[in-house]
Amino acid sequence: MQTIYKVEEINNKHILTMRAVQFGAGNIGRGFIGAVLEQAGYHVVYADVNQEVIDLINEKKEYTVLVKDVDCIEQHITNISAVNSLTPAVVEEIAKADIVTTAVGVVILPRIAPTIAKAIAARYEAKLEQPLNIIACENAVRASSQLKEHVLSHLTEEQKAYCNEWVGFPDCSVDRIVPPVRTENPIDVVVEAFYEWNVEEKSFVGEVPHIAGMNLADNLIAYIERKLFTLNTGHAITAYIGKLRGKATIDESIADEEIFAIVKAAMQESGLGLVAKYGFDKEAHFKYIEKIIGRFRNPYLKDDVTRVGREPLRKLSASDRLIKPMLTAQEAGVATPNLLLGIGAALHYSNAEDAQSVELQQKIADLGLEGAIKEVTGITNDTLVADIVKAYNTIA
Repeated sequence: MQTIYKVEEINNKHILTMRAVQFGAGNIGRGFIGAVLEQAGYHVVYADVNQEVIDLINEKKEYTVLVKDVDCIEQHITNISAVNSLTPAVVEEIAKADIVTTAVGVVILPRIAPTIAKAIAARYEAKLEQPLNIIACENAVRASSQLKEHVLSHLTEEQKAYCNEWVGFPDCSVDRIVPPVRTENPIDVVVEAFYEWNVEEKSFVGEVPHIAGMNLADNLIAYIERKLFTLNTGHAITAYIGKLRGKATIDESIADEEIFAIVKAAMQESGLGLVAKYGFDKEAHFKYIEKIIGRFRNPYLKDDVTRVGREPLRKLSASDRLIKPMLTAQEAGVATPNLLLGIGAALHYSNAEDAQSVELQQKIADLGLEGAIKEVTGITNDTLVADIVKAYNTIA
């Protein structure tokens, strides 16, 4: 099975092109996944509900990714267009795409699933025997598999059989810090230099695309948890303690010696859990931790602690970046005093503009701290709950 390449007129030029639909034209969509695909030769169609962004992409037909680090470079993204994801146009685009990616947030995946299902149904009706691979690039474990289940629920049995044969849902892990920095051109994006996009090779349908910037992985869950237990854990703890200490940004927070010490130690605790679980080389993983902390210090990003700390209920859930690393480390016999301090700080997170923060603080008020901990984290062990309560009081 070979990818069918199409000759299209784009920006008044006839181009032999592959087509990608990127759900989400926000900073991550434009600054990371969409940019990687465009640089690899795809015509990228952004699907979003923000009509202003859609219009700007279609009017300007280009934007710039500003890579801000020790060396600052610019990437010009030009082979692009955009459609409103609430219109039939997006179904038409998916129906003729080679690859579909998302950067919308895992909670939005059920909302876009019906649209993707309609496009798969259209491909089925057209008897299109061409592979389509759909990759959900979200901060969640096996997000593509979750999206597949949502999509299948909207298909008939015949369409499901077609989908299972011709549509792949490779899971992935993604890692790049893309803060909401204002630029002169509203669709330009500021990003850090570092990024990782690891995609499970065995789950592709048809010929596996070799895309510069996309790493094909075998043991994907190890990559997912390495990133979750390191970048996401450290980032969240930096944000939550930083907010408690009156800091505005991640780089300002990590420059504080107390915060730095707790964050580094917490990442090492989670790292020892990973070493025990996956057999990672301890020295190599601790060097990876140092690299991640160095990214937090990037003064160009000015990443707000409120952005990184948003949605604390999700981040305090059993399978996410605070509770799961702590439990994994403890199962390996690793003491976790600093991970507990990070959890305690997250429970303090108060932001009137964040609905989950408001709900979290209401739960603490209504259920008491211990009751809220049990409900939000799923932890029922009274000794461990007491440890979290102690950390909550210590970090305040």
